[in-house]
Amino acid sequence: MTNLSPRDTPDQDERISAWRLIKPYWVSEERLIAWGLLVAIVVMNLLIVWINVRLNFWNRDFFNALQAKQAKQFWHLLLVFTSLAFAYIILAVYKRYLTQMLSFRWRQWLTTRFLGDWLGEGTFYRIERDRLTDNPDQRISDDLQSFATTTLSLTLDLFSTVVTLFSFITILWTVSGAVSFTLAGHPISIPGYMVWIAALYAAIGSFIVHKVNHPLVSINYQQQRVEADFRFGLIRLRENAEQIALYHGMEIERKSAQGLFQHIRDNWWLVMKYTRRLIFVQAFYGQVSGIFPLVVAAPRYFAGAIEFGVVTQIAGAFGTVSDSFSWFINSYSTLVEWRATVNRLREFGRVVHSPRLKETVSPATEHGGINLHFVDANALSTDNLKLALPNGETLSEVRDVAIKPGSRWLVRGPSGAGKSTLMRALAGLWPFGEGSIDAPVDARMMFIPQQSYLPIGTLKAALTYPSAPDTYSDDDCREALRACRLESYVDRLGESAHWTRVLSPGEQQRLAGARVLLHKPDYLFLDEATSALDPDNESRLYKLFNDRLPKAAIVSVAHRESLASFHDETLDIARMPEERIAA
Repeated sequence: MTNLSPRDTPDQDERISAWRLIKPYWVSEERLIAWGLLVAIVVMNLLIVWINVRLNFWNRDFFNALQAKQAKQFWHLLLVFTSLAFAYIILAVYKRYLTQMLSFRWRQWLTTRFLGDWLGEGTFYRIERDRLTDNPDQRISDDLQSFATTTLSLTLDLFSTVVTLFSFITILWTVSGAVSFTLAGHPISIPGYMVWIAALYAAIGSFIVHKVNHPLVSINYQQQRVEADFRFGLIRLRENAEQIALYHGMEIERKSAQGLFQHIRDNWWLVMKYTRRLIFVQAFYGQVSGIFPLVVAAPRYFAGAIEFGVVTQIAGAFGTVSDSFSWFINSYSTLVEWRATVNRLREFGRVVHSPRLKETVSPATEHGGINLHFVDANALSTDNLKLALPNGETLSEVRDVAIKPGSRWLVRGPSGAGKSTLMRALAGLWPFGEGSIDAPVDARMMFIPQQSYLPIGTLKAALTYPSAPDTYSDDDCREALRACRLESYVDRLGESAHWTRVLSPGEQQRLAGARVLLHKPDYLFLDEATSALDPDNESRLYKLFNDRLPKAAIVSVAHRESLASFHDETLDIARMPEERIAA
């Protein structure tokens, strides 16, 4: 596993900017609802700012009434405060409610789009095959949620801050007055001097915070990655619990998990180090800004130039203006996490939208790679097909064949010669090599690997996959199970389970056979699909295929000689001799 230093910033492709991640939703088919919610939230924000401005003046009048012992004014101002506070509570609650609604709708739209890009055209397979990026599941589940929520929160907070700033600058400018002094014999007067002090103070603080803590961006990026690696490792352990227990591999798995956690620990120490610096600067900045306006206003108050209520108004206005100018400082940790999330999504987006990146630069595709074409023909054929590894090493040359409907082909060869690779090439999943494959248009092709995928859910859903469960009747499903000697499961179609753990390897292969009987493909490719079966069950399965799929072409990869009697054509695959590879 590659470790990044705090200086490494994963901005690898500037073509996918943060704006390109943000914009699509706001111009999508949901734009009217999105903009409607946003406008409502903005209006509520403006009303909340207006209430805060009114409360600032209320604060001045209230303390002045207390100082002057004006009882009637005191009770009137309490009623005013009650109405303002009630309105504030209602606005704050529904602003949060609508913000959550908008952020989830945005996340939902992003998730649908990213899932479509990830699962479309086999992109997810190429990403895993070529190891183009880490933990795509974490980027879709966690990063999209964080991106939508944090982007909306930061944007609305910045908008509210700007409005608040301009609202309270006027108050602070007016109540703080001007400061006058003489410099080199010239009288100088600075109106609204506390506004300028607040701005300068915030600028210096922002510079120091960013200068000291900017490595947090890449550190947070790494934190998300190592956490996802650790979680994935634990999931793998849980999913393979039986195999690990049979091997007594608990100790090596414990060491492996601890090794993954060590990456979290190392990175967490960096997070702690830079977070400590950030909190120190923020705490110092906040404490000083809290007492500073009172120190500045105190001489004028003690001199009788201003009332006590004005002092409290100055302190409140200065604090609000200072906080507004300090938005970058106060939001720095959130901005750091947001930037790390954006970087991960940008990287993922680059990989998803350039799924053949590795294929285009692989030595194995320098002559164009393997091309799969769908043509108007009645046979699947190959032409000058050569299989290779991604590094350019040639596996084998495949003689030209034409697989016609109803034919039965047995693919044989030693382990490592490329038999399974040939299956991947016929499925359009393996571009490394040379030559072309022509497949009939609209031909229904079905590939059955040695261990078929069984989704978690009902047994019927596992049986009918990848079709929807309601595609086939329960009677058809039960008949297919009985045909493949799975009678004990015919009454469990509606039962939900993790069927990969429930069924034995032989039962899983028989279930895959029942799946074939339901789908009735035109081309059936079996890659060691009966290796876990005893000869009797294997023979029965092939007889079922021959009897019930007489017009389908069947291509089998197998080592057992007993299967030769079920095939009328043989394709031998031999690994390329080393001297020919070198030549």
